[in-house]
Amino acid sequence: MLQHKIHGLDVQEHLPTLLAADALELAHQLQQHQKKIFPPQMQKTLRLFSPAEAAAFIGIGEGYLRQIASEGHGPEPLSNGRRMYAVSDIERIRRVLDEGGKAGKYVPHRRGDERLQVISVMNFKGGSAKTTTSAHLAQYLALRGYRTLAIDLDPQASLSALFGHQPELDVGESETLYGAIRYENPRPVAEIVRSTHMPNLHLVPGNLELMEFEHETPKAMTSGSAETMFFARIGDVLADIESFYDIVIIDCPPQLGFLTMSALCAATSVLITVHPQMLDVMSMSQFLSMTSELMRVVEDAGGRTSYDWMRYLVTRFEPNDGPQSQMTGFMRSIFGNRMLHNAMVKSTAVSDAGVTKQTLYEVERSQFVRGTYDRAMDSLTLVNGEIEELLRKVWGRK
Repeated sequence: MLQHKIHGLDVQEHLPTLLAADALELAHQLQQHQKKIFPPQMQKTLRLFSPAEAAAFIGIGEGYLRQIASEGHGPEPLSNGRRMYAVSDIERIRRVLDEGGKAGKYVPHRRGDERLQVISVMNFKGGSAKTTTSAHLAQYLALRGYRTLAIDLDPQASLSALFGHQPELDVGESETLYGAIRYENPRPVAEIVRSTHMPNLHLVPGNLELMEFEHETPKAMTSGSAETMFFARIGDVLADIESFYDIVIIDCPPQLGFLTMSALCAATSVLITVHPQMLDVMSMSQFLSMTSELMRVVEDAGGRTSYDWMRYLVTRFEPNDGPQSQMTGFMRSIFGNRMLHNAMVKSTAVSDAGVTKQTLYEVERSQFVRGTYDRAMDSLTLVNGEIEELLRKVWGRK
């Protein structure tokens, strides 16, 4: 118990009661704040994209895009004669190009024996930009035309909030992945998947009920009542809906629990985010050691532990920071090609957008100093493009 003195007398404070009261008041105030900055009736929107951005997402030259738009397949010009592209315009042009040429060249859906790609994004320590990375990667892939499913497996549900689904207000009982992987009366996952403000992006939201899986799994293992082991449950659920998607992005919780291990066993690839500072790298060392030990146990029990690829991504990188550059070089000397060549730079554009629960694909460029926004977007495009190339190599595509 906490203890302090009033008028010379010892007064003890009951910590569980204090924490419960503070949590209740904080949750109430946060909900009021969220309603102000993002009212319930307000819908998330994407900004319009410039011709250069639209052409890059489609995978064609800007001149070719202008030609297609002039033929009546693009948006109407603005008063200044310039065209700005909504995501629906980009999708329509993709389909038009495929109809007029080689099928599947511009609409990049899985075909033949190409298997569903599941990327688990993870780290043990907070502040590694894990959720920001997951959100931008999912949106980038959707903008590139892939049918993408984002799964928020973190009970804190920051990814859900970024996509406009407030965990305290919009996500009810059994409306997270827990509803589909729980041991008693699971729901079909198709009932839990939600659409988002992007045509190619769906979401399985999260909230605190995900913690129930951590509490129930030991009981199920002890009683032997589970038909499927905990580490296979997410993979089994994804198998029910895999025909609808090309890529799944799982934002894992920042701890090594049953949820994280199940996500690892469902994954085909793993992305580990790391902030290049000594304390973070030391923490990651412990995280990697514990993960390897737990995965050996899971492997002995029949879980999948082999992946198409595993990469480390340096996040919140400041190129002019000497110690960060040294730490990044240190990691590259150890991990070699298991590190992505590109790092995600630290940017006020990303952090400022996050204040209003937005990504760089949603905020207007005019809200920032042009150089600041462009540097962040260039870095983001390089990182996500490198990950896309890894996915395409797995499918055997050029």
